[in-house]
Amino acid sequence: MHQHAHWDLACKVVDNYGDAGVCWRLARGLARTGAHVRLWIDDPALVAWMAPGGEPGVAVIDTSDRAAVRAAVAAPAPDVLIEAFGCDPAPELVARFAADIASDGRARPWINLEYLSAEPSVERLHTLPSPVFRGPGAGLTKHFFYPGFTPATGGLLREPELAERRAAFDRADWLAAHGIERRDETIVTLFCYEPRALPALLARWADGDEPIRLLVTAGRAARAVRAALPDPVVGTGRLAITFLPLLTQIAFDDLLWTGDFNFVRGEDSLVRAIWAGAPFAWQIYPQDDDAHHAKLQALLDAVAAPASLRRFHAGWNGIDDAPADWPDVATRADWAVAARAARTRLVAQDDLVTQLARFAGALGDPWPGPRETR
Repeated sequence: MHQHAHWDLACKVVDNYGDAGVCWRLARGLARTGAHVRLWIDDPALVAWMAPGGEPGVAVIDTSDRAAVRAAVAAPAPDVLIEAFGCDPAPELVARFAADIASDGRARPWINLEYLSAEPSVERLHTLPSPVFRGPGAGLTKHFFYPGFTPATGGLLREPELAERRAAFDRADWLAAHGIERRDETIVTLFCYEPRALPALLARWADGDEPIRLLVTAGRAARAVRAALPDPVVGTGRLAITFLPLLTQIAFDDLLWTGDFNFVRGEDSLVRAIWAGAPFAWQIYPQDDDAHHAKLQALLDAVAAPASLRRFHAGWNGIDDAPADWPDVATRADWAVAARAARTRLVAQDDLVTQLARFAGALGDPWPGPRETR
């Protein structure tokens, strides 16, 4: 499928795990098309636990290691340079990239991969050129590439084998492997920041009639639960809580397939929740100017969320003062129908790797054929 043999993908971890998560999935997807990929990242430890086995065809370059950067820059420049989320690739890499273009005149795409959004402006901005006026890449042109939810955008990350993996998944085996006895419980997974609505929701579950098994991911979600329930074993009524260790990306997919309801946050886990097909609530990363409000509403439009799910999202994200009332079974069934319908619509679109490779191929000269592997 791909027309370019060598791709460099630059990633800077701002906070949390989303940047690294998206970039690793993208690097792995490109490598599985036969490309050689170098992932330039300033916190390679994240990749080490997200994907401890690595991926054939993907080399990780630690940008905090100057010797590693010099060695990588000394190798031939990539056929395609991807700058994830405006992270500014290493100047040495950009200089080498520009020098190779100047030396042989062969076009090499430079792509600015943007954050995921369902806002209408994405369709207008997708694939637009952006001339570079300063720095070692002056004179070159970047192109914006927007993941998205419509055919006029770059699509979503989705592995070709995902549906097959999902079909082979066994929830009972997953629970047993994590030492959880399967009972007649509603299984809820929790991957979040520190939502204001969480303590009240935990109290509601603890005092309610419905048995809930809450699977809490490591990190901020676990700290938020422990802050709300200093002793989560005592006094939680019908609520049972399991704290999980750090999960690989593959194991995180399994987690979401286990859940009857999934709380997710950020970009990467949102897409995985969509593919899981279970009802979910998304906690969007808050911005000081409240720009996340419009982005959240656009996502809810994109998945045709029922009015009750919109209200729940408003409470979960602190958009208004309304509580995030846990819905009854019938309401969650409606949300499940909407989730599955959204998945069906989005699966019909080409995935992000396919569209990115196609776009890069159209920008640059066709791949001239295999060359010596560096």
